[in-house]
Amino acid sequence: MPDRSNPTACLLVIGNEVLSGRTRDANIQYLATRLGELGIPLREVRVIPDVAATIIGTVNEVRARFDHVFTTGGIGPTHDDITSECVAAAFGVPWEKHAAAWARLEPHYQPGAFNPARQRMATLPRGAELIDNPVSIAPGFSIGNVHVMAGVPRIMQAMFEGLAPRLAGGPPIVARAVHAHGLAEGRIAEGLGAIQARYPGLDLGSYPYYRGTGGGVAVVAKGPDAAQAAAAVGEVTALMRDLGGTPIQGEPPV
Repeated sequence: MPDRSNPTACLLVIGNEVLSGRTRDANIQYLATRLGELGIPLREVRVIPDVAATIIGTVNEVRARFDHVFTTGGIGPTHDDITSECVAAAFGVPWEKHAAAWARLEPHYQPGAFNPARQRMATLPRGAELIDNPVSIAPGFSIGNVHVMAGVPRIMQAMFEGLAPRLAGGPPIVARAVHAHGLAEGRIAEGLGAIQARYPGLDLGSYPYYRGTGGGVAVVAKGPDAAQAAAAVGEVTALMRDLGGTPIQGEPPV
């Protein structure tokens, strides 16, 4: 497991509908941004199918490597919503009626409408701690370092905001950026590599962009140390200027 003073995260996007192209995932950017603000950098994202063996094996692999594992998708009432029972299998605990989840869901439906399909949403791994769902009642849950949430973006975001205060994070990840219009990425590559070597605690990324008036390159420094990020961007600014560019602080306009 990584150093707890610098916690890391992995996201598992679970669902055949994402892999088939039917559904466009809208959760990765949101979670990456919010986790960075909490000081839990998102280091890996995997998209996996609704296949029990794949879910169980992947959950067990990544929960041993990352401080926090987040999953989205597969916790509804239908036959292919198998994330909850697979997480129970990964932890080696029973998948059973969860009294608190049952107490939330049963009164939500008309008498007789809390059918076996809907009861699946209140059937969780033994020992699971609920993640509130203020949008549509059916909760997510945490067990160990795995946090299981809905795939629908509005619901996932509401769940995450309820979960966030319980997460152990580190220093917030800050970002500093500079861009230069008309300067090609290949021109700065060598110098940028040298700057990255001087700041091993930062992620220094270069991103070419193209607009109606031409292209350019943006460089973003990310890490937990704001002073180092600012210093690195200062060096990149000088590099761009030395190469004939006109650096502008911040990201390029959309």
